[in-house]
Formats: sequence, structure tokens, C-alpha cells
Amino acid sequence: MLSAVKKFGNSAGIIIPKPLLLELGVEAGDSVELKVDAGRIVIERVTNPPRQGWAEDAKRLAVAGDDNLEWPEFGNEEDAALKW
Repeated sequence: MLSAVKKFGNSAGIIIPKPLLLELGVEAGDSVELKVDAGRIVIERVTNPPRQGWAEDAKRLAVAGDDNLEWPEFGNEEDAALKW
């Protein structure tokens, strides 16, 4: 299947036809892994995105009171002044 590289702002991209997306098992908005292998661009579906679920786990730890520093003696002097 022939395609063309097109300009998108300061970047460039290729439109991936729907049949290829279906074969890969992805849709618009999904995360994919890109790499170059022997002069080819390889696109792989990401089944477990990095950091997936971290926010929920952090909230669960905070509610359980289990979010204390493991090594509190290594804190920074400026930590008390930080505003989140």
C-alpha cells in the first residue's frame, strides 16, 4: 500500500488506513510503540501503557496512610515550602 509523508506543523506524518489499524488492533487515540528496525519503521500496539494505574494506586496509598517516605532522613530542606 503506497502512502506519502505529509507535513503536520513542525512534524511530518503518515495517514494509516483503517484496514491496517484494524489488523494491528488499534484505533485513533491508542498508544503505539515506534522503533526503527533494519531501515523500517515498526509500529506495535501497546498492551500495557507505562504508568497505567499509577494515579489510582497513589490515591489508594494516601487513603490507607501508606504514602510516607521510606527514607525520610534524605528529604530536602526546601520540601516544607513546596506548593502543590
